[in-house]
Amino acid sequence: MNRFLDNIDGPDDLKKIDRSDLPALAQEIRDTLLQTISKTGGHLSSNLGVVELTIALHYAFNSPRDKFIWDVGHQSYVHKLLTGRRDRIDSIRQYGGLCGFTKREESPHDHWNCGHGGTSISAALGFAKARDLKKEDTEVVAIIGDGSLTSGMAFEGLNHTGHIQNDMIVVLNDNEMSISANVGGMSAHLSKILTGQVMMKIKKEVDELLLAIPGIGKEISAYAHRIDEAIKGVFIPGRLFEDLGFRYVGPVDGHNLDAMIDTFQTVKELKGPTLLHVMTRKGKGYDQAEEKADVWHGARPFDIATGEFHKKKAHPAYTAVFAEALIELARADEKIIGITAAMPDGTGISRFGEVFPERTFDVGMAEQHGVSFAGALSLEGFRPVAAIYSTFLQRAYDQVVHDICLMNIPVTFAMDRAGIVGEDGATHQGMYDIAFLRTLPNMVVMAPKDENEMRHMLKTAVYHNGPAALRYPRGSGLGVPLDPEIKTLEIGKGEVLRDGEDIAIFAYGHMVQPAMEAADMLEKDGLSIAVINARFAKPIDKDLVFRYAKSAACLVTMEEHSLQGGFGSAVLEAIEEEGLPGINIKCIGIGDIVLEHGASDLQRKDLKLDPPGLYETVVAYYDSVFKKSTSGGGKKWFRGSGESLLKNMKKRQVKVKQSANG
Repeated sequence: MNRFLDNIDGPDDLKKIDRSDLPALAQEIRDTLLQTISKTGGHLSSNLGVVELTIALHYAFNSPRDKFIWDVGHQSYVHKLLTGRRDRIDSIRQYGGLCGFTKREESPHDHWNCGHGGTSISAALGFAKARDLKKEDTEVVAIIGDGSLTSGMAFEGLNHTGHIQNDMIVVLNDNEMSISANVGGMSAHLSKILTGQVMMKIKKEVDELLLAIPGIGKEISAYAHRIDEAIKGVFIPGRLFEDLGFRYVGPVDGHNLDAMIDTFQTVKELKGPTLLHVMTRKGKGYDQAEEKADVWHGARPFDIATGEFHKKKAHPAYTAVFAEALIELARADEKIIGITAAMPDGTGISRFGEVFPERTFDVGMAEQHGVSFAGALSLEGFRPVAAIYSTFLQRAYDQVVHDICLMNIPVTFAMDRAGIVGEDGATHQGMYDIAFLRTLPNMVVMAPKDENEMRHMLKTAVYHNGPAALRYPRGSGLGVPLDPEIKTLEIGKGEVLRDGEDIAIFAYGHMVQPAMEAADMLEKDGLSIAVINARFAKPIDKDLVFRYAKSAACLVTMEEHSLQGGFGSAVLEAIEEEGLPGINIKCIGIGDIVLEHGASDLQRKDLKLDPPGLYETVVAYYDSVFKKSTSGGGKKWFRGSGESLLKNMKKRQVKVKQSANG
């Protein structure tokens, strides 16, 4: 049976479908989303909720000439289906496939890359102002979820838009708040009257007639306006937006296609900024997702019939271990407080909140506020732990500098999703936190080699008399046993895991285990390898660095972070500051690239951050150092027969490459 969706390769094809057939198309889209995400995983409930909204947008407007700015871009799967990416939808969030967010490089219908909330209104205003400066005639629409309105940036955008009064539309996709039938019906009715072209003309003509009455016309007109505003203030829940300078329309049923299309066709004729309030239901059309929209927000692969997620045998996740450790510490210390910014489940703070609800605060999508809030709590004697993804802490950088570090306030930053995050891609990669934190005065930056050490680092950070940041990766831990007691570590001290004379590997955080595996491979080639668990990127353990810089043939640093400004840079700076001559050092990490989406293991393999890749890089570097040494350009540090040793290493290198290729 031929489906409507199978014939849509762009918005023009959508417009060929009769409006009476659009509900059938909506069902086809929901079926496609379920079939796709049940296999790939991804953002399910949010996309099920915007099916009709997206259809109506593309039916009433002309993309890509008209610009849609999605906030957050995770609700754009339906948009992708309708804009020429239907045949690739099964590759969403997969390595080399479609991005799970809007992406300019992917389609001319995507005008703004968005993986963080709150940016759409500001961007839309920029597009609208550029349109006016270029004297073009296009529409600009920002689609923002109600959750993103907790972001201060969204209100900054609303404030500026209302001030300069540019023509643009903000669609508020409200999928959480419920409105009773009578209030909703009255509000929708008033909105239809107040925005209809006939009523707008009548209001204008009545106002002109009132003003023409000799002597009292102005007073009567003003009184009529006050009545109009009073009615809107009582019956329309959009008075706030009206006061910010927007024309408020709504709320409108976001699952009623006829109502949505008619409303869009009306509001795009209005002048000035308009906010259209649309009511949708997350998970619409799939009972399990409707009942627990939060659980199905970022869904793992699942069985459609039963709604059961496919189980993977895995060790406890770092997030879960963090939550339990925080609870254990808080049981012994009533001053410990948990803070998150709209990610209670993702950070594990929801688990903490079940045990200590009075000491748990979700500040919404407002990282800046959350950091300053934590600082003031600390000054009053509490021990706040701000659990914020690495990529989202970027949004509060000024507050970390101004409100925490400059005053040396003890706040713990628990940075989940540090390093490569996989399918969420470029906007969520945690690759910059070492660089933007270690330069700050008073800040301590640490990362554990495993989940057990993470527990000790958490306590170390909580009881450090200053700001401290703890970074740990997404996903499962290594499955190591957990010590019965959580201890504090000596700040700035690394851990020698194995000693050696030829190569000293300083591995940071998540890279310690791959470094140990690469060291085993190097040892089989006859090399003596030291592996040091660095633990701290600030302050680094200079004693260990200088010791091995003087005793080993070369140093190698390993980190899952940008090389620019990262842990390796800290080691290089220390060596330069000490003035040590002729040190051979190789820094391994992530180059100056935008790392896209895909399975983390595949990305690490491509970046040569897996054990075979690390081995290959170290062998190549050791080869270059050996040649420099034997030609008189460096120290003769090498043990045994260097030439035969390198031949053995190269043979093993070829085997590693063959293994990697299949």
